[in-house]
Amino acid sequence: MNISIIGGGSFGTALAQILSDNGHNVLIRDINKEFVEKININHLHPFFDISIPEGIRATLSLDDVLNFSDIILLCVPTKVMRSVIQEIGCHIKTPKIFVNVSKGIEPETSYLVSQIIEEVLPIEYIKGFVCLSGPSFAEEIMHRKVTLLVSASKDSSDASYIQQLFNNPNYVRVYTSSDMIGVEVCGAVKNAIALISGVCQGLDLGMNARAALLTRSNREIIEIVKAMGGEESTCYGLTGIGDLMLTASSTLSRNFQAGMRIGNGETLESVIENSKNVVEGVRAVKACEEIRIKYNLELQILSMAYKVLYDHLDVKVAVKILLSRELKSE
Repeated sequence: MNISIIGGGSFGTALAQILSDNGHNVLIRDINKEFVEKININHLHPFFDISIPEGIRATLSLDDVLNFSDIILLCVPTKVMRSVIQEIGCHIKTPKIFVNVSKGIEPETSYLVSQIIEEVLPIEYIKGFVCLSGPSFAEEIMHRKVTLLVSASKDSSDASYIQQLFNNPNYVRVYTSSDMIGVEVCGAVKNAIALISGVCQGLDLGMNARAALLTRSNREIIEIVKAMGGEESTCYGLTGIGDLMLTASSTLSRNFQAGMRIGNGETLESVIENSKNVVEGVRAVKACEEIRIKYNLELQILSMAYKVLYDHLDVKVAVKILLSRELKSE
């Protein structure tokens, strides 16, 4: 089967490997000519310099990738997602199943990727929408280490279809979920928490503090998920606490790395400017603050993170404020 991927970065190319291992033909579209040549000529992952199957091809052409398959994986950062979907809208000719793997919420609108697609694309071109998520570092996938994912969709047949495409008995197991909203929200908000966890690491607050942070932060994720129409149970699964534990505890996480640098005293502007990859957690913190205001939620940790990143509150002062709040029951 032919499958198209838009976005040939670290995760997009890793997913291409799974699909190729499963016997599918994959065409990746990326705007970076160097990435495209590295895939086509050197048969290497653009970031990790790990060999990829020769059946994976890349192109600069959006028309080529849209004509190649009726299944389109969206693997671009959420900050450019709307513009990419608008570009797709100018070229698309037949209905497609869209599979989003980007984890983010659009600031200003508080839209999930599924909502952006529904707003931008004519309904006749949306054959289906699936969110593929879970605790998964791209580099580990490239080394074919065991990874568990969740295929979530409002349409159970679409979720099962994508489950079958990606499931690989050697290293990838895929579950299905009907709670697409919950899966999308968990994936986005955990990036913000991972950033905060990295700050704690940079401040050398210790493992006790990290355990407390992840536990209390998960309660805030639950509040956001419920407010946006998702199910609380999703927060306790692979795309919830599973993804949170992975991303907020490892230096393989770009958000955790960025947080560490902030905790060490580097400015947010410097962190963003000197990061090779997009730090989704920064935008996620802003989106969470807008959601907090919109739904009148109590999100003490995420709100304090917003004050640190956007109001320039000193990190150590923020920690002291959180610890000095009125005592209460858990």
